[in-house]
Amino acid sequence: MGHPSATRALVRKVSRSLAACELRHLPRQIIDLQRAARQHEDYVRALAAAGVNVTVLPEEPALADSVFVEDPLLVLDEIAILGRSGAASREREGELIAPVIGHFRSLVRIEAPGTLEGGDVLRIGKTLFTGLSSRTNREGIEQLRRLTAPLGYEVTAVEVRGCLHLKTGATSPGSGLLLANPAWIDLSTFRHLEILAVPTDEPWGANTLSVNDRVLVAASAPKTAGLLRARGLNVHCVDISELQKAEAGLTCLSVLFAGPVVGQSGGLADHLNEVVYS
Repeated sequence: MGHPSATRALVRKVSRSLAACELRHLPRQIIDLQRAARQHEDYVRALAAAGVNVTVLPEEPALADSVFVEDPLLVLDEIAILGRSGAASREREGELIAPVIGHFRSLVRIEAPGTLEGGDVLRIGKTLFTGLSSRTNREGIEQLRRLTAPLGYEVTAVEVRGCLHLKTGATSPGSGLLLANPAWIDLSTFRHLEILAVPTDEPWGANTLSVNDRVLVAASAPKTAGLLRARGLNVHCVDISELQKAEAGLTCLSVLFAGPVVGQSGGLADHLNEVVYS
């Protein structure tokens, strides 16, 4: 899920080494880097149009997957949790974003041998549905439970199969609604929700991003967009086709959050307020 009342977003520019990204469920394809960068700019504009103040962090040339800024981090209303990647090549990403988010939230960490990536955490109310995947292990989920229980959160593990993260195969585009690919996610955990299955020829369509009054849907999933529009949702399609070659989803390209700034007055947080792309 995105954030129903997001005021800020962090994104990071596309790395020039994106072609060397980690891949697990897709064959490696040629990526047009310039097109990927333009699509990322359009994504940023879509966030801004939804009323979000977007901060574009600089490119990390040596870190191919660093554009997927959600994965190293989970931001809740009360705290931020620095994850620990299940991919060794991505371990440095968290340390790079920690000083930035530290101006907005108190920061705690997932420690070895736990692994946890933000793409595996779907927050619905005070429940953190957390994917048991190739990137997030049981120890990481248990640490998440211990860190968030004092704040009133419940952590529920969900089996993930056939896709990278939980939110690759399931998101919540509307209140009480779960959009999902049943082939990839154990849906028994979500019996209390209305479950809407994506069309079988749009298996990646379940990854949507709710931002304030609108739902972003990948342009590659027009049937899915139609299903959501038919339910009265304010759907906006965003083309991330070049980024999808790197196993991208709409959710993984940003960290959305709301609430007051935590940190010193006049610090970095006061300057993180511009959309770079116009």
